[in-house]
Amino acid sequence: MTKKVSSINPYNEKVINVYNLDTPSKIKSKLELADEVFIKWKEKEIIERTTLLSKVSNLLEKRIDYLSELITLEMGKPINESIAEINKCIFLCNFYAVNAETFLADDIIETDANESFISYDPLGVILAIMPWNYPFWQVFRFAVPTLTSGNTVLLKHASNVSGCAIAIQEIFEDAGYPKGCFQILLTDHKVIGNLLKDDIIKAVSLTGSEKAGRHIAKIAGENLKKSVLELGGNNACIVLDDANLDAYLDIMVKSRMQNTGQSCIAAKRFIVTKGIYDEFIGKFTKKVKNLKFGNPIEKHTEIATMAREDLALKLEKQVNDAIAKGAKVIMGNKRDKAYFAPTILTKVTEDMTVFNEETFGPVAPIFKVNNLEEGLKLATNSKFGLGTMLFTENIEDARRVISKIPDGAFFINEMVKSDPRLPFGGTNASGFGRELSLEGIREFVNIKTVYINN
Repeated sequence: MTKKVSSINPYNEKVINVYNLDTPSKIKSKLELADEVFIKWKEKEIIERTTLLSKVSNLLEKRIDYLSELITLEMGKPINESIAEINKCIFLCNFYAVNAETFLADDIIETDANESFISYDPLGVILAIMPWNYPFWQVFRFAVPTLTSGNTVLLKHASNVSGCAIAIQEIFEDAGYPKGCFQILLTDHKVIGNLLKDDIIKAVSLTGSEKAGRHIAKIAGENLKKSVLELGGNNACIVLDDANLDAYLDIMVKSRMQNTGQSCIAAKRFIVTKGIYDEFIGKFTKKVKNLKFGNPIEKHTEIATMAREDLALKLEKQVNDAIAKGAKVIMGNKRDKAYFAPTILTKVTEDMTVFNEETFGPVAPIFKVNNLEEGLKLATNSKFGLGTMLFTENIEDARRVISKIPDGAFFINEMVKSDPRLPFGGTNASGFGRELSLEGIREFVNIKTVYINN
């Protein structure tokens, strides 16, 4: 009997579609095709690959209404955010279409040789394991630079966004990429673990949980495969006494509640100095209460259900742990199936799971500290290292603490976010390696030294 997987709308629980999982023989055929196509694809001139990128960009623009609606139906993101996600993918394609040739050009190095340089050669077939929360962006920010550097790609997407996975493959093929350059695998994670051991797979990129990252990193390490891991986050948002709440409060709310809080780079711990604490609580709570809940397909909706009921149940458990240990609920803490009401907690302490674990949903724990030094100590007390944000009018003081933030990103007066022009990634339990920018396109290449004497 053929195994199947269903795509279910989290808002109304209706089945959107049912997909047959790939058989072992089909997966083997896809693997062999990716390897076969790589031989010819790697020989293409970069200008040919960047021309195809421009075609992908055009297709995304033409299909934006359909694609954004597909995202919203499958994982519940408010439609305006889904549209923004597709637009970000367009920006990404255009960025690499312009810059990839420069990023991958040989670097001439003066040595004792008549000629010496560094070349950047593709590795081969790269496996990607991607999550559901940004079903297009997460895939594109990996696939675009990886394909453009001359590799071929196999994608295992989250099962609840299988429709998005299929649509992405169609875009690459319709743009003119050779069949086999980008293929999706409809299968489960047990199969993926074994697939990673195959000699055809040269490297793996995973965006997901810390647990998944450790599992994949172990298999990759045992088989000497390069890996890039973008894992969980527990980002701190430090708000100092001189912060301009009128200018930046909307950003702070968005940094926690965007995508119904389901983002690795969301602000998950608000650390507020005592001089502005009460004002912050009042204004932040008012803003969150005014968020419009509703059907995510409607344009006025700002926050919706979570992507699955099990995710809401886990979040509820984390909040209840905090309450049992003395946290105070300012608002929220109500759940109905996959819906979890935006929740604000105060009197939070470092022994609570909402401090130590990643809360993947619309929950904002708020801590009071005396000054920046205490705030930094609290912010850096985490096994994660994805990003930190700091809100203050004293930019010089903020600059002086950059080296004290061990994370992959430090944003001043802005929420942590990914941008094609800047490298993105974390440290410690948030993973390793970088996506995007120059660093991202060079993750899955052989950095080859060439030395020539006449």
